[in-house]
Amino acid sequence: MKKWKTLLSVIVLALVLSACGNSNEETKKEPTDSSKLIDQPYSKTDFLMGTVVTLKIYDKGKEDVLDKGFDRIKELAAKITTSDSEKTSEVDKINEQAGKKPVKVSKDVYYLIQEGLKYSENSGGSFDITIGPLTSLWHIGFSDARKPSQAEIDALLPLVNYKDVKMNDKDQTVYLEKEGMELDLGAIAKGFITDETLKVFKDNKVTTSIIDLGGNIYVQGDNPNGNKWNVGIQDPFSPRGSVIGKLPESNMSIVTSGIYERYLEVDGKTYHHILDPKTGYPFDNDIAGVSIVSKKSIDGDGLSTATFSKGIEGGMDYIEQFKGVDAIFISKEKKVYETSGLKGQFELTDKDFKMDTLKK
Repeated sequence: MKKWKTLLSVIVLALVLSACGNSNEETKKEPTDSSKLIDQPYSKTDFLMGTVVTLKIYDKGKEDVLDKGFDRIKELAAKITTSDSEKTSEVDKINEQAGKKPVKVSKDVYYLIQEGLKYSENSGGSFDITIGPLTSLWHIGFSDARKPSQAEIDALLPLVNYKDVKMNDKDQTVYLEKEGMELDLGAIAKGFITDETLKVFKDNKVTTSIIDLGGNIYVQGDNPNGNKWNVGIQDPFSPRGSVIGKLPESNMSIVTSGIYERYLEVDGKTYHHILDPKTGYPFDNDIAGVSIVSKKSIDGDGLSTATFSKGIEGGMDYIEQFKGVDAIFISKEKKVYETSGLKGQFELTDKDFKMDTLKK
């Protein structure tokens, strides 16, 4: 749980996937006053939303802001997280009323679903927030995970269509048109919560921090030495914590989706957890892992999933259309590709991998 052993430790990305959007907002860089920072940060770690959450603040006298950050995380998690037993979240209630009636939700959940629909549309449906029936069927990452029959998958595919989510701005309600539909916001929720935690920090005059929601990383400001943070890029073929290289970043989010985080093995074949809404099976392409670098974590979260679905060549073209967003791709052949905005910045440190460029 203590990933950060020293001040300038490489920050390890370990997500899946987490998983979009196009933020064109320019972020003004705030100068770091090292005299107001501490070498060893105030730090707090908790297990929330099924993952390890760690917040670190380097501003002197701001230790109490850690609790404020966690309060916001817990507040949002209670609204968003779906449960197999206690169905108390707002998203649970939306799913329960699918095909029956609209459900009034909070401003937070309404915004999150609106953003999810934007990412679903932009990706051409390869990212779909109504993937819930299929993720519940496979249940990869849980003790009862299994490979379903083709008949089971075929029966649920008609329930997966983001266009069947109806939003009412006036009443702030959400309605799933078909009974049996389920929202699954797991691919964007942690990104949204990361952004909201950053807002709490900024509102409380925090200038330098690390926010880690189970691999959704945001590095705020420069480190106390006045340099950018070194963010490690996860090796998708190794356990969490192994990195292939590092990327210097400041005031940026880094989110990774990959085949390493959650998977199921059946008859010698491995099935990862990132499912194709059109086929009901995990995406099968040349990507082992993709890391998205963006100003907003919700963008990186959704984009990581949408990009993963498109393969390396399609994913590179897809990311290049977003201003202020870049990506690092790792192929199943251990080749590493980077988008144009990262040229000369990413440093490969693992000799088992090789930097490459696409030949068109």
